[in-house]
Amino acid sequence: MTDTRRRVKVYTLNEDRQWDDRGTGHVSSGYVERLKGMSLLVRAESDGSLLLESKINPNTAYQKQQTPFMSPKDTLIVWSEAENYDLALSFQEKAGCDEIWEKICQVQGKDPSVDITQDLVDESEEERFDDMSSPGLELPSCELSRLEEIAELVASSLPSPLRREKLALALENEGYIKKLLELFHVCEDLENIEGLHHLYEIIKGIFLLNRTALFEVMFSEECIMDVIGCLEYDPALSQPRKHREFLTKTAKFKEVIPISDPELKQKIHQTYRVQYIQDMVLPTPSVFEENMLSTLHSFIFFNKVEIVGMLQEDEKFLTDLFAQLTDEATDEEKRQELVNFLKEFCAFSQTLQPQNRDAFFKTLSNMGILPALEVILGMDDTQVRSAATDIFSYLVEYNPSMVREFVMQEAQQNDDDILLINLIIEHMICDTDPELGGAVQLMGLLRTLVDPENMLATANKTEKTEFLGFFYKHCMHVLTAPLLANTTEDKPSKDDFQTAQLLALVLELLTFCVEHHTYHIKNYIINKDILRRVLVLMASKHAFLALCALRFKRKIIGLKDEFYNRYIMKSFLFEPVVKAFLNNGSRYNLMNSAIIEMFEFIRVEDIKSLTAHVIENYWKALEDVDYVQTFKGLKLRFEQQRERQDNPKLDSMRSILRNHRYRRDARTLEDEEEMWFNTDEDDMEDGEAVVSPSDKTKNDDDIMDPISKFMERKKLKESEEKEVLLKTNLSGRQSPSFKLSLSSGTKTNLTSQSSTTNLPGSPGSPGSPGSPGSPGSVPKNTSQTAAITTKGGLVGLVDYPDDDEDDDEDEDKEDTLPLSKKAKFDS
Repeated sequence: MTDTRRRVKVYTLNEDRQWDDRGTGHVSSGYVERLKGMSLLVRAESDGSLLLESKINPNTAYQKQQTPFMSPKDTLIVWSEAENYDLALSFQEKAGCDEIWEKICQVQGKDPSVDITQDLVDESEEERFDDMSSPGLELPSCELSRLEEIAELVASSLPSPLRREKLALALENEGYIKKLLELFHVCEDLENIEGLHHLYEIIKGIFLLNRTALFEVMFSEECIMDVIGCLEYDPALSQPRKHREFLTKTAKFKEVIPISDPELKQKIHQTYRVQYIQDMVLPTPSVFEENMLSTLHSFIFFNKVEIVGMLQEDEKFLTDLFAQLTDEATDEEKRQELVNFLKEFCAFSQTLQPQNRDAFFKTLSNMGILPALEVILGMDDTQVRSAATDIFSYLVEYNPSMVREFVMQEAQQNDDDILLINLIIEHMICDTDPELGGAVQLMGLLRTLVDPENMLATANKTEKTEFLGFFYKHCMHVLTAPLLANTTEDKPSKDDFQTAQLLALVLELLTFCVEHHTYHIKNYIINKDILRRVLVLMASKHAFLALCALRFKRKIIGLKDEFYNRYIMKSFLFEPVVKAFLNNGSRYNLMNSAIIEMFEFIRVEDIKSLTAHVIENYWKALEDVDYVQTFKGLKLRFEQQRERQDNPKLDSMRSILRNHRYRRDARTLEDEEEMWFNTDEDDMEDGEAVVSPSDKTKNDDDIMDPISKFMERKKLKESEEKEVLLKTNLSGRQSPSFKLSLSSGTKTNLTSQSSTTNLPGSPGSPGSPGSPGSPGSVPKNTSQTAAITTKGGLVGLVDYPDDDEDDDEDEDKEDTLPLSKKAKFDS
């Protein structure tokens, strides 16, 4: 649908009594079989999805708003879908609103000229007859002697929607509110407390009528202060409140930048006072009353929208505002007022619809709000900096990419010390609040900025790459400065509560980086030895800080990254953890559980390198811990690992029995081969093998042994092949050997013992080239099934789960190779 007459915004009233924008679409009315009745349907203009499907119930009260804050008028329809669920349709054009209103009135049998339909569900038949037979509600004459009667009439009308409507019409037509406010002055002059109490109940009841036309009168310049005065005399209080005194003497309106538009100025005054009435003057409403104050919330909401729009369109106003903010000649008091105004301006913007909020922040960005904030944050005034931080939080939460783009651009021109993001980090570090309330807020903003999840997902992911590169180069050293300064020795140099809280915040952000930044944070941690410095905090007297340090290491171990593991082993970084575990003793607390969980994770995930490192270096300290089986389980893992290294054939037998087949699992390499390849790779990357210092001094022979065995087997295999070929050429026939029957039906006699002997059940020495799982075993892709026979008969059947196509290719290759090459290929 492209008809702008039916273009609407859908709003719902949330728990905080604020209107939430549910989207833009086009409204229509029609019969819905599922709902068994005529319904209002709103489909999103973006994708056609259903934003709203609401049956027009005959008993639901629909209201067409006539508000001074909508342009054009009569473009809002409001109703309650349930007891605490209010809906509103805001139309782009009045004609569309009138069309839908006629449909609603037609379903309910109402005259479209009315502004509200009626709900008589809760009324008795007698009340319904009385209400329908009486043409209107006759109000008592507005006199002091009849205030009690008026109060009772208002209270008795509130439960009935029809009576509320008639009461509201009577109050509008007779100018009754102004007469009541004249009586208020008389009562105050006479100190008639009883009359003032009745006026309080009357004015409060008028608020609950939820009528925009009445609010227009009550919130007008001439009436609003008297309305507030009436609400000062709550009968439940021994002494009246002094709201008017606060509004006239304490709360003073300051024009930080002169406002030339009188309408705008009046709108600002009105909105502030109505907000004050809602928040401070009216008593806390009951559940029933709260639902009846929706129009008051709407009044404030749309007033704020209008104020923001009028200010945003005044380019001279915003230009002067930012010019004075950044001018060094501006005195501190004036600057504080300017910043507070800008903060309130941004807070008002939260009421805007998404597309209007886009335009709002784009306008502020074009006016130079980020450079202005950079200047303000560099000032000494703590109140100004606090307000600037709040403004910065609005920008980050709305559009973090805009902030990232700015800080990367300024890095090309300015030093690291004056970058906006570094100023934010410094304010976090230097927060003077004992509870670090500001630091917690700033840490949350920093986490939003470095979170890859909200970075623009372009094809080449340039924002993530560029910003993280910038952050680790220009900002990370500022963030980690307090951590590095406090961990130069074996225990924290400063261990007071505020420092511990700050370091806990820094560690929380670093832990977040470990989880989300992969190689950037990995390079930084390893190159700067960050983990060792963090683990110094395990000696802190503050348990929460020690646990933060432990959580940081646990996050690293959880990645199961061998680069991190080698770094941990090389620097013996389990020592502070083991020391903290032993110092904790037998106490059953969070520290005890967290440390055991870390070692249990290593055991369950079978992280071989860390298992060996822990047992070889810390087993004597941990072997007496028997109230959990974690450490004994680690020792068992370690022994099984050593046993497999010392006896590869035994490991192969276990693998065969586990799989119930005479085959080798292709997904795992033999441990000796794995160490060979890992060592070679590590040498290329780090310049040294991954061996702990203790291993270098004590077990050099043990570590080199697998490599030597690997090379020896390779030489032995080559010599055996040469010997077999020599015998074949001399005798002209094959030496006694096994026959390998291929699944295709062809048979190839192979002379290489390295490919056919030492299978399970056949003779052979452990670790020989022909052992299953060793480099010299038959490749599993040679054939799909092979029958292995000797002179004595069939030995066994080997099943290799490979595709037939691969089998055929391998057979073709074998048929075209010379005998010597076939032997090498099969071996």
